[in-house]
Amino acid sequence: MPLIIVTGLPTSGKTTRAAQLHAYFASRLQSQAQSQSTSLSNPPPPYRLHLISDATLSISRAVYDLSPAALPAHVRSANASEKDARAALYAAVKRVLSPRDIVILDGLNYIKGWRYQLFCEAKNVGTGCCVLQVGCGVERAKGVNEARLRRREKGREGQGGEGKEEEAREDDREEPYEPANWENLVFRYEEPNPMTRWDSPLFTLIWEDDETQTRAVFDKIWDAIAGDGRKVVKPNQSTVQRDKDPGGDYLYVLERETQDIVKRILERQSDEGGGEVSLPRVNNPGEGERGEDLVVELPGKKVGLPQLQRYRRAFVALNRGGIGLEAVGKLAAGRLRESFVGYLNDAFEKDG
Repeated sequence: MPLIIVTGLPTSGKTTRAAQLHAYFASRLQSQAQSQSTSLSNPPPPYRLHLISDATLSISRAVYDLSPAALPAHVRSANASEKDARAALYAAVKRVLSPRDIVILDGLNYIKGWRYQLFCEAKNVGTGCCVLQVGCGVERAKGVNEARLRRREKGREGQGGEGKEEEAREDDREEPYEPANWENLVFRYEEPNPMTRWDSPLFTLIWEDDETQTRAVFDKIWDAIAGDGRKVVKPNQSTVQRDKDPGGDYLYVLERETQDIVKRILERQSDEGGGEVSLPRVNNPGEGERGEDLVVELPGKKVGLPQLQRYRRAFVALNRGGIGLEAVGKLAAGRLRESFVGYLNDAFEKDG
């Protein structure tokens, strides 16, 4: 199951939407578990659901305050407090993220590089990732923050007549941002882009969306991450372990076999040079059928180690791109040796 990244402007309703999404998924998972228990004698364990946010980790909103009044210049430039907060969030996500866990990350998540880092972590564990953007106008979000600041100043948390509309959509217990901090976060906010893979699939809920529209969006999120048509997550090909039947990965086999051929040519060529040198098709008898020997046609003069190493390095450079290609097959050493012998014969003919 994937990671759901909730993003939006500060005080735009992200926490409210994240709580609604958490309740929705809890209901869907409970219904799924009940249906499986009636149809199966030994139903699989239900998926686990997690909600992670600054509040659950006791991270103060002051850590995002980079205003001159709050921090000296050298601290603002290092941005250490915000980096520590993101590190705590990343560690919390990494601890629970797996194909059998649904993780809802409620937070600003306003930096595209941060969302990309989370996307890579989800892909690394073989699960998906999607983004839920909570849309809200700047003035309305600012009004919510100002109402919270007024309530804090008056010491009437959860009371007061101001901002009734905001109170209906936002939890009054949420900590407000300082005005300069709020303005700075809005200025630094990077909108998610559905054209990039780390912001896709992208789902959007706006402030005015009612319960019906909210549930429709949540249904789409469920279908995308847990439905029958959900996308299969493929691991990064660069991290997939190669087939090691011949005794090593592709580059290792390439280096080993070409070096063995160079060594055998130096040992078997005559003192005068020229002629032919027969080489076994496989280095180790246990690696496959020997078949006919390979033949290297040497030039009229004796070939030295520097010349052979120059050819070998050129051949390796040309064939490094074979990593992971289907043409490599099972990294058959015999095919690499045959190809290198053909390369040497062509090179000697041109030089001759």
